[in-house]
Parts: sequence; structure tokens; C-alpha cells
Amino acid sequence: MLPAPRQFLRAVVYVLFAILLFDLQGVIIKYLGDRYPVQQLASFRNLFGLIPSLLVLLLSREWHARGRKLRIRQWRLGLLRGLSIALAQFCFYLSITKMELATASTLAYISPVLITMLSIPILGHQVGIWRWLAVLIGFLGVLLIMAPGSAVFTAYSLLPIGAAFGYSLSTVCVRLFDDHVPTSLINMYASVGALIGVLAILFSTSGYQPVATTRDWLLLVAMGLVGGCAVLGLISAYRLAKPASLSPYEYFGIPFAFILGWIFFDEAPFDKLIPGVFLIVAGGMLIAWRERKKRVDSGPVLTE
Repeated sequence: MLPAPRQFLRAVVYVLFAILLFDLQGVIIKYLGDRYPVQQLASFRNLFGLIPSLLVLLLSREWHARGRKLRIRQWRLGLLRGLSIALAQFCFYLSITKMELATASTLAYISPVLITMLSIPILGHQVGIWRWLAVLIGFLGVLLIMAPGSAVFTAYSLLPIGAAFGYSLSTVCVRLFDDHVPTSLINMYASVGALIGVLAILFSTSGYQPVATTRDWLLLVAMGLVGGCAVLGLISAYRLAKPASLSPYEYFGIPFAFILGWIFFDEAPFDKLIPGVFLIVAGGMLIAWRERKKRVDSGPVLTE
């Protein structure tokens, strides 16, 4: 069944709020990325990101009514989502330290297309010709921005794609949790799993770099809090509506990232983003159009 209009609107607001916070988090990571390894940044992100989840969990009436249980039936899925997020974080954080914020973010926003694709094997959704066309258009836009085979192409361009896959996988898997499990508890499991993953990467590669200043500590805490709140918003949204319905709204993160990159880092990569960015957005809008048409034609029953 489709969500009620008010419920769907609330889900859209959650998505827009979440992606704005994600882009603000990206600004902090890019600023700190020349002094600390991205594995360490990801570790602090997940550590301090637990704070919003724990606060929301403690304030959850539903969690208290169910006996304040921390163990969930799908705890393995919760931790595996965290490992997927850890890999995605490593790829994306490294990409924004090596590329323009808007360019890395735009490539990562292939995730709505990947969410649609992953919904087939994981959620059992059916995807028709129009959605497959949207997938093709989106990937064509990615190829235009990456420009493989040209002088401007670098291996770093592949990192946002890997990040998008990890994030998309974790997003789709949210729908597999029991409805009664609090969102904050799902996020807590993912954060713990991600923290384990990035710590393993950190200590098997570059090692820990001491934090130099109080300002850096404040930024690290802010990064974790902002990122934790963003994830809560995104999980809440995708528990209210189907991923294929909401994924096009994530494209608003592209102008958010461009504006923030221009303000904080004096970046304006028009030449790299155009025309590929239009095709990526077009793919998402085609998904949105098809979703709306199905809602009109099928009434309360969704046939994707």
C-alpha cells in the first residue's frame, strides 16, 4: 500500500533534511582531510554519530514500552549494514579529499538509480522498461562526468560509485527490519558495525594521528553529530515510503553540494558536471514520473 499523502510528504522532508546534513558533513571532512586519514575521520564520525541515536532511543516511548530491549531479531543484518556503510564512508571520504565536493557528490548521487536496481533482488520489486531507461540515462550521465579514457579521468572518480553502492545497499536493507524496531536502534546497530569496520581499516593501514587542536576536536564532534542526525532522517524516510518513491529527491543534494563547495572551497566545476549532471537528474526524474503515473493508474496499489 502507498503511504498516505501526509506520511509521504513527511518522508520527503526527512530526505531533504538528511542530504543537506550529509553535504555539511562533507564540508567538514574535506576541511580536515588534509591533516587526518579518512579512516580516522570515519571512526570519529561513527563514534560521535552514536550520540543522536542513543538520545532518540532513550526518548522513544515505543522502545520503553517494549521493555528497553537492545537486542533485535535481525541483529546480524544491522551489523552487516554497518560494514557496508564503513566501506562506503571510506570511498566517499577519500573521494571528497581528492576531488571537488560537488563532483564527488554528483557521482555519488547515482545511488537513487542503484537503489532502484537493488530493490529487485533484495525487496522483490518489479522494475519495468521506464525504470530501466532511467537507469541507463543515469549511468550515461556518470560516464560523461567521469570521462573514462580522457586526460581528466582518474581512479579517484570510481570512489564515489563504490560509496553510492554501499550506501544504496544499506538504504534498501532498511526495509527488511521488523516494523516495530525503533529507527534509532537500527541506526545504532549500523553505527557500531561501521565503527568496527573503519577501525579495522584504520589500524591495518595508516594508523591513528593525534588530534592537533581543540578546534579540530570540535569539528570532529560536529561531524559525528551532523552525520548521525542525517542518517536518522534518511532511515526514517525510507521506513515511511518505498525507496523507489523517495530516491529522486536525493538529487537536491547536488545543488546543495555545489553551493557549499563554492562557499567554503571556491570550487565551481561547471565544465566537469555539465552535461552529465543533467542526465543523472533526468534518470531520477524519470523514476519519479513513472512512480506518479503508477499511483494514478493503480490507485492505492503500487506496481513498480
